[in-house]
Order: sequence, then C-alpha cells, then structure tokens
Amino acid sequence: MRTTRLIRIFFVAWRYGLDELAASGAAATTGSRWAFAAVRVLRFGRRLDAPRGQRLREALESLGPIFVKFGQVLSTRRDLLPADIADELARLQDQVPPFPGELAVREIERGLGRPLEELFDDFERTPVASASIAQVHLARLKNGREVAVKVLRPSMAPIIERDLELLRTAGALLMRVSADARRLRPLDVIDEFDKYLHDELDLIREAANANQLRRNFEGSRLLRIPEMYWDWCSTGVLTMERMHGFPISQIERMREAGIDLKQLSRDGVEIFFTQVFRHGFFHADMHPGNILVGGPGPDFNRYIALDFGIVGTLSEFDKNYLAQNFLAFFRRDYRRVAELHVESGWVPPTTRIEELEGAVRACCEPFFDRPLKEISLGLVLLRLFQASRRFNVEIQPQLVLLQKTLLNIEGLGRQLDPELDLWITAKPILERWMQEQLGMAGFQAHLRREATHWVRMLPELPRLVHTVLAHRARAQPDSTRILLERLLTEQRRTRRWIGVLALVLAIALALGARHLAGG
Repeated sequence: MRTTRLIRIFFVAWRYGLDELAASGAAATTGSRWAFAAVRVLRFGRRLDAPRGQRLREALESLGPIFVKFGQVLSTRRDLLPADIADELARLQDQVPPFPGELAVREIERGLGRPLEELFDDFERTPVASASIAQVHLARLKNGREVAVKVLRPSMAPIIERDLELLRTAGALLMRVSADARRLRPLDVIDEFDKYLHDELDLIREAANANQLRRNFEGSRLLRIPEMYWDWCSTGVLTMERMHGFPISQIERMREAGIDLKQLSRDGVEIFFTQVFRHGFFHADMHPGNILVGGPGPDFNRYIALDFGIVGTLSEFDKNYLAQNFLAFFRRDYRRVAELHVESGWVPPTTRIEELEGAVRACCEPFFDRPLKEISLGLVLLRLFQASRRFNVEIQPQLVLLQKTLLNIEGLGRQLDPELDLWITAKPILERWMQEQLGMAGFQAHLRREATHWVRMLPELPRLVHTVLAHRARAQPDSTRILLERLLTEQRRTRRWIGVLALVLAIALALGARHLAGG
C-alpha cells in the first residue's frame, strides 16, 4: 500500500512537471544544466506549459485531501515561497465529497456512547458542509436547541500518518537535489503541517479554543462565537450552537439586507487587533468560508466566527515587539525597526544597525509611495520577514500565522469596502494599547500582578542569603571570619531592602486602591 502510494505521488509529480522545478534548483546548485535538460526531453504525456504555480496546485488536488490541506498550509508561508506559487496555492479549495450519513451516525454514536435517538430530537443525515478532515450535519437537541454537529472522517489518523511519512520522504529527496527546496525548508514546513493536522483531529481542543474566544468577546458588539455543548462533544464529535447569517462573500445579499459594509470592514480590523494585542489569542483561519455576518436580529451587522481548529497565541514579548514595529512603520522610523530586531535577539548582536535599517527601508519605501488606503500592512510585514531572513532571522511560527491572518483580514476588509484605510483604522488601537502598557495604568497593573510574588519572596530573602554565604564558608574554611562579616553586612543590607520594598509595595497598593475607588 505504501509503495503503491509513493509510486502514485512520483507519477503525479512527473506528469505535472514538478521534477522540472526540482531539476532547475539542482542546476542552480551544481552550476550545470544537465538535470534540467534531462527532464525537458521527456515531455510526452506531461503538462509543462502551464505556469509552475498552477501545475503544483493541480498536482496537489489530484493527490487528494491531505495534500490539498498541505498546500493550503504551504500557501501561508509567503515568507518562504515565491509570490506566484503562494498566490496559486491560496486558491486550493478544501471541498471533498461527503462520506455517507449512516457512517457519520455510527461515528457520533461511538464517540458519544449513546444511540442517536437519545442524543437528538432530529438529525439531518445529509451534511451541509464537507472538508478533508470532517463534515457538518444540522440537528436539534432534545431541549429544542438547533445545533451543528461536526464529525471527523472515519479512520483519518492512519491515512494522515501514511501521507505525512510520504511527504517527509519526498521533502528529504527534494532537499538533496534542489537549492530552492533547501531554502524553503520543506521538512520544517511538514512538521508545522503535522502539528496543525493533529490539532484538527482533536475536536475537544477546537471546542476549547472556541470557548476561550467566546469568553474574550463576551458582551462584544463586534464578534459572536457559537456556544459549545460539552455533553455532546468528544474527540471525534463537536456539537455547537447553530448560527444563522450571510456568508461574508455574498456582498450583494448583505447590501440588500441593509448591512453597513463600511462599518463591517472597520470592525474586522478592530477584531483582529483586539485579539492580537489585548488577548494574545487569535482565530488564525479567517478565510471567507469560516465567517458569517448576522442578518436581522440580535446579531445584525456582527461577525460570526466558525471553525476554531487553528488559533495563534502571542506572548507579552511578541505583542510588545509587534506593536512597536507597527508604530515605527506608521512613522516610517526604519532605524527603530532595525533596533527592535537587535533588541529582540532575532538578529545577531553584531548586526550593524545601519545595514539592517537600509534593508528595511528598501523593502518598505515602495509601499509608502502609494496612497495609505492602498498599502497592505500584511505585505509590509511579509517584506519585513523577507528582509530579516537575509540577516539569519528565523521567523517564529506564531508570527507567520499572524501575518497570514492579517492578509486574510485585509482582503476581506477591502472586499467589503475598497476605500478601507487599514492604517488609519489600526493606528489609534495600537497607540491606545501602548499607552495602557507603558502609561500609569500599565504600571499599576504590573505592580498588582507582581505584588503576590513579592509578598511570598520577601520573608525568604534573609534565609536565602544566609544559605548562600554559609555554603561559601564551608567551601573556603580559611575565610570563615571574612564570610561571617559579609553575612552580617548582607543581612543588614537585606533588612534595608525589605524596608524599601515594603514601602514600594505599600505605595503601589495604595495607588491601586485609589485607582479602583476612582473607577
């Protein structure tokens, strides 16, 4: 079976001329043209006339849903891929024929441990959506609530493991023959794909992601997240509140329904920056198939998110780095961008600031010669990643997800409102967040967070100092008298520091209490 599948992969690669792409890389590596000439000779039955990106997309589509999903993940790595290939792979559609409804019923009963009649009052056996990993059925619970039930395709795990192994085999072979392939680091991309796939195979994880986003936007007028029904969820089954709305790609229907498309486009930008900088937790698969817009009713003119298998997380360090970078871009302060790269440790400390500043200026200035509304913040970030790679920067996976999501949001926003000026919309959000982090409010919040650690650590300081000095005294017995004198000095100094820290803590708590009383 494995051998047959491997032969099929190599046949498809040969038919669509993917060996020609690899051979051109080999020619660049070896300095000779023999490999490239060899594949050009064997043209019979091959599709070599179409552009390379199209041929790669069609080859992945012919290999099946796991390879289609791999192409989708690969399309997000615009920091690695040529633009023509990334654009073509972005066209891959994750639509595959559904599996029979009876099989879905069997998987639901096995996953939830009860017969279908005990679980639902009504269940539609014909799915409303079908993709490579799962499909969705509409149903109604015994209490009358309408739900959508997501069911994993049966026996997906062994299929995924087999195809991942074959992908790694093909990736390793490409790296041996192609300089371009080595630059693209296919094995690293496959490992990233492996993680995404296995995350998507656990629907409990997806439901937990949805719950986190729902809490983050509780009471928000911007974004609606469906409720998860945990008693009807398992690793292979996810049951959530059924959502009603317009697919966001249906512009004319929304316009006819009276939806404010300009407001919707600005709300999308605010949702993105709120997720990234306030929550540090963002929906990372915001393509049109995963977004509805509420029609008449309580969700009118509000985004409704679906499918929470891929999310991104950012640390406080990541958020601060990104915010300062974005603001420096807004101000065209390229030196500050270069300094941030060095301060973050993402480039070697020996990097010349002036050299990096020049590279950043060269990649960004062409954007700023256009009207602001035509500037893509996602492409600016992409160009920054590409410029950084020349200085041996390894871009973090969470930032790649963020850049991909930003491109999606920009694309959606400008479909809704071609006049959307993302920079003007985003700048006040970033400046407000920076003020919250670096102003007095941020200072007080940091003090309150650290206060509990100080209270626990302060009483331990004298004992810790005594232990360290006693250990040194045992290591050097001839210096006992000197060490004891140092011990007494350190104890006196420690008592003074305890007094100072206690005073600072008291002031911080007083400021916090006053702030809360004033609020």
